[in-house]
Amino acid sequence: MRRALVTGGSGTIGAAIARALAAAGNHVCVHAHGQPDRAEEVAADIVARGGSAEAVRFDVTDATETRQVLEQCLETGAIQIVVNNAGIHDDAVMPGMQPEQWSRVIDVSLNGFFNVTQPLLLPMIRTRWGRIVNISSVAAIAGNRGQTNYAAAKAGLHGATRSLALELANRGITVNTVAPGIIASPMIGNAFPQDVIERLVPMKRAGQPGEVADLVAFLASERASYISGQQISINGGMI
Repeated sequence: MRRALVTGGSGTIGAAIARALAAAGNHVCVHAHGQPDRAEEVAADIVARGGSAEAVRFDVTDATETRQVLEQCLETGAIQIVVNNAGIHDDAVMPGMQPEQWSRVIDVSLNGFFNVTQPLLLPMIRTRWGRIVNISSVAAIAGNRGQTNYAAAKAGLHGATRSLALELANRGITVNTVAPGIIASPMIGNAFPQDVIERLVPMKRAGQPGEVADLVAFLASERASYISGQQISINGGMI
């Protein structure tokens, strides 16, 4: 049984990804920082459905803590599937954006990618098999008012994906980016009312978390062994 880690696994998209990877037969480490109870619930639900999962807690922006927790996870075997899904919003137009808003968003999405992925690479390389999937956003491709920090952080993942894919291509490890558009969640109604969705999205609807999860599960499977270094959008035709 291969072992997977989903950062931000307590969120709507992360939980769907964790469940999809578990359904594919992987043991899933469901990560959270601010919502550990939610990660525990997701892991328990996976186990109740006959899957294999556990919850892990650490702050992806704290390199030392992240490494310590991951080293404990590695004691029972390499983590061969890594989904870097952790990310935050702290929106403001650039003239009014505070330095802390910029730094925090970059720290979680981009520095967090490094803090999580780097310690897992050598154990993964030794197995000669691995899948790394970085969750970006349509904002990184098209931009979005009030999200210069978020767009910069997620766009940084695109370059990192391409470079890391080249480094690992001959090691049996693929690295790809998935860039969702507007995805249904409990809070989407306030940010994207239906009339706004219909104006922005050619398909006239929000995507479902399970649709993103299915794409990630495919990229994490044997069937996607020849796909690497790619940025794949899932946004209902927005761009």
